[in-house]
Amino acid sequence: MPGSRLRLVRRTADREQHEVPALERLARPEAARSETSIRVLIAAGPALVRATYRAMIECDKRMEVVGEATSGPEALALATATAPDVTLLDLQLPGLDDVETTAAIVSHSAFAGVAVMLITPRESDERVVSAVRAGAIGVLSNDAQHGDLIRALELLAGGQALLPADALRRLRAELAPQSHHARLPIELDELTPREREVVTLVGLGLSNREIAERLVISPATAKTHVSRAMVKLHARNRAELVVLAYETGLMVARTHAAPAGEPERAIA
Repeated sequence: MPGSRLRLVRRTADREQHEVPALERLARPEAARSETSIRVLIAAGPALVRATYRAMIECDKRMEVVGEATSGPEALALATATAPDVTLLDLQLPGLDDVETTAAIVSHSAFAGVAVMLITPRESDERVVSAVRAGAIGVLSNDAQHGDLIRALELLAGGQALLPADALRRLRAELAPQSHHARLPIELDELTPREREVVTLVGLGLSNREIAERLVISPATAKTHVSRAMVKLHARNRAELVVLAYETGLMVARTHAAPAGEPERAIA
């Protein structure tokens, strides 16, 4: 899509009234939405920002924007009313000024079963890790290109997570000290040795494809192991599986054994 989100947002106020209709014309005709497979809720402040996201999303015939929210409470109400598959939650949304408020919004029952993707200008924002622990499974920069946004929505709608390396590193740093004294839940006894190994690799941020390559199995088999582990551990999504890998102590041995300088990976 021509032009980045940042350029659109920074256009002067006297052109906004012309830009929004232009963006809306990029959306698919209503009749073409009958085969929509991914329902998206947009929660962002400025009208132009929401219109930009809508245009980018609805250029893909598999996706449909089911609502637009301008505040946290409105996002919760619309999530309940429209049952989206994915919610884009812009951290610049009015009211999401602190860690506690952001986490409370993300963890609200209205988002149960909804994949929450945070949109942020700074992936190092302290609210990101808190929101991930609260249930968000995706993080995307607010200047992401059209292709990156669509790919992220596909991943989240498919039950996978997308976390930047910095957020993953901070999550590890926060949880690793706790894992030294962690008690293994009864559910861990239900995991097979292979599933424990897979959970550990998920904790390192490897994708199903990378897990398959590491264990010399097919991507489909890796996905099956991940899915079974999530069911047994009652993890709602891949991000929760990462948290559990640390909180249960599964990552202790691997953390100490990791070679210096090992690259961080985003979950995908």
